[in-house]
Amino acid sequence: MPRMSKVELYAAIRRDHRGGMSMRELERKHGVTWRTVRKALDSSWPQPRKKLPPRATGVDRYKPVIDQILRADLDAPRKQRHTVTRIFHRLVEEHGADVSYGMVRYYVAARKPEILVESGKAPLEAFVPQTHQPGHEAEVDFGDVTIRLAGKLVTCYLFSFRLSYSGKAVHRVFASAGQEAFFEGHVHALRTLGGVPRTKVRYDNLKAAVARVLGLSRARVEADRWIAFKSHFGIESFYCRPGIEGAHEKGGVEGQIGYFRRNHFVPVPEVSSLAELNEMVEQWDRQDDARRIGSRSRTIAEDFALERPLLMPLPEEPFETGRLFTPRVDRYGQIPVRTNRYSVPIRLIGKRVRVILHASHLVVYDQNVEVARHERLIAKGAVRLELDHYLEVLVRKPGAFPGSTALEQARSAGKFRMPSPRSTASPASRRPMTGSSRATSRLASTTSTITS
Repeated sequence: MPRMSKVELYAAIRRDHRGGMSMRELERKHGVTWRTVRKALDSSWPQPRKKLPPRATGVDRYKPVIDQILRADLDAPRKQRHTVTRIFHRLVEEHGADVSYGMVRYYVAARKPEILVESGKAPLEAFVPQTHQPGHEAEVDFGDVTIRLAGKLVTCYLFSFRLSYSGKAVHRVFASAGQEAFFEGHVHALRTLGGVPRTKVRYDNLKAAVARVLGLSRARVEADRWIAFKSHFGIESFYCRPGIEGAHEKGGVEGQIGYFRRNHFVPVPEVSSLAELNEMVEQWDRQDDARRIGSRSRTIAEDFALERPLLMPLPEEPFETGRLFTPRVDRYGQIPVRTNRYSVPIRLIGKRVRVILHASHLVVYDQNVEVARHERLIAKGAVRLELDHYLEVLVRKPGAFPGSTALEQARSAGKFRMPSPRSTASPASRRPMTGSSRATSRLASTTSTITS
């Protein structure tokens, strides 16, 4: 049987006493002392247990000294105030105190806020309840998440776009929190929601949007591409106060990211690619639509059904979210993009090419013709090479093939396997070959001869 509460025990004692049971019988039946029976008969509500007086500690005699130090810190330079460690060392060295560091830390943690209030310098922070109109406002933020990507533990960034009225949120995971990811997250969210908020979207001071914060005001110098992006979609930005003081101004999305991370990224997800993870994220978003936020009577999906028709329509023309680069191809057939290098066909050595860098991949063009496409590298200083880009030169230099970096990467990715020189060609393999296929066949044949 579950153990009854003290209120239930008192009620049972009083009921049995009204039935004619004596004090001793009440003690035996309920397994309590005479004192408890007496208290139950005197009052139906248990009296709160008296708190014991605080025990004396070794730090008691030094409390005035600590208080004096904390008061002096109120007027000291911010970076030259006492830490708990410094207070502890001063007590030992200047006063010969025989106290532990833990006792000093416990007292300072409790006393420091009290002294701040007593001095009148504690900021009075008041919060005003807000009512959000459907279709009018949203909040945006990034939060870091850890995942196991292709067997490696990496940190990625969770983009969240949350409508303030319904609480409907759209998430996307990116390898970075750069401007490309910032734009692509917006495009994905607005397409999923089917419209744009009418009045404002709240942001903190992300570098992808804000080039410079102008003092303590809300004025910002915005990045040029961000201004063009906002103009294209009709977004009105509202920037929160810098630092922790402005976190509550977009508390909805701050709490949403924490909820999403705790409920869907625990345990750490294991995926082979970010595309696979984002498919899971979209499914989790749909699942979350069925929940209720706090004490609301309707689900997120029900509130969003009321909000969606009130959003502004999306523009018909697309917006290029990628960033443009025009690097020159070096003698290794590689181009530098940000902190990494990627291969292109060897015939482009010495030429300038056009690169469109997206959040998850990049595309290389030579005179408006796509010549290469790579998955974007996460680590800094990394290199990604495609074996096909080097076939032309490897046919002329077959001795360089066995030790080439491109071959090693192709093998690691499972894209290349050396054919056996004794294997017999099947009828299906006798089809006409393209130039790349003939080069690969000739290269493999030559390399087989070298290695055998």
